[in-house]
Amino acid sequence: MKVIRKIIEIDEELCDGCGQCVIACAEGAIQIIDGKARLVSEKYCDGLGACIGECPRGAIKIVEREAEEFDEEAVYEYLKKREETSECSCSTPIVIKSEPKEEILTEEIPSFLENWPVQLRLIPPNASFLKNAHLLVTADCVPVAYPMLHQKFLKGKVIMLGCPKFDNPDEYVDRFANIFKTNKIEKITVMIMEVPCCAALPVIVKKGMEKAGVELKVEEIVVCIDGKLKRRVFT
Repeated sequence: MKVIRKIIEIDEELCDGCGQCVIACAEGAIQIIDGKARLVSEKYCDGLGACIGECPRGAIKIVEREAEEFDEEAVYEYLKKREETSECSCSTPIVIKSEPKEEILTEEIPSFLENWPVQLRLIPPNASFLKNAHLLVTADCVPVAYPMLHQKFLKGKVIMLGCPKFDNPDEYVDRFANIFKTNKIEKITVMIMEVPCCAALPVIVKKGMEKAGVELKVEEIVVCIDGKLKRRVFT
């Protein structure tokens, strides 16, 4: 069904195929085809324009026109299928060069970890630390790539780690749904890497909320493989 709504529009003349918009789109609605960024399907684009700020050429804008309705269920299935059938760039070997840093003893860095276990599959929905919690849901690679996780984001939050590529997304959805049904969750922050396989994690969290019948604002943070923060989006 088509409706009048906001959706992105890509100027192929301005686009140089850099791929930054592909990384920025958590729904996977954009792909590089024949050297240009293209919208894969109208129903995958939520029209919020998270990709706009990542385009160095100004080739993307939001327009209002007749288009297919945004389908979150279709996005979830699309991301799930893509991860099952294709190799993700998270497995591509990359050498990260950095400047020599002064060694810091671990005992000089305070830990802000307030819960255990930390793996999503091991945290029981009735754990006492989930009551009125601010959840910090991160991809497994985030704590390794972002060295300031404890100091910048972990304090006062319950951390939950998982990998949407290697674990079962449907089990994650059910686990989140049970957590949301059992507890009053105050806030949710999702931290993912700048690789396509991680894009499914925010969708999984939202599917869990939908299944539980709750609605919460989700802050999404993307971490680059060199440890820098790429963007912060509230949805």
